[in-house]
Amino acid sequence: MAGSKRMTPPPDPSQNGSAAPATADSARFDCTDINPRTLLATDFLNHFNEAILLLELLPTAPDCKEDFLAWHPMSYCEHFMASHFKHRDLAIAACEVAEPMYRDEVDEITEHMNRVLTATRDGMVHGLSPRTISMLAEVSARWLRPLVTRPAR
Repeated sequence: MAGSKRMTPPPDPSQNGSAAPATADSARFDCTDINPRTLLATDFLNHFNEAILLLELLPTAPDCKEDFLAWHPMSYCEHFMASHFKHRDLAIAACEVAEPMYRDEVDEITEHMNRVLTATRDGMVHGLSPRTISMLAEVSARWLRPLVTRPAR
């Protein structure tokens, strides 16, 4: 999101081709997971929730390690471009016109979570014992769980 170009959101097909900007009509966000105040979608948090869930499972299900190691950072737009979220195009367009203070807060928290998850993942590929991997997973999940709730405000 940071440094991205501003653009006018695409028309909402349900609005008969109206090309009004996302901020013009908060009703466009009814029945979506897009916050009409921040213009950001909570679905983005699923990217992090999946990684955190795998970390939480690792102590009792070590076979989740490979799934966790396959996780990689994604930006807000990358997440939606790769997702099957019903309103993904609207989510991407709305983000582009969202207030910078909201985007910046999400960017900052996202960057922090990406650093923790990447460092955790990198640590797990260096032949650590199962007990150490379990402890690393538990500590990382404890750090991340409170952060993943912050962008949803």
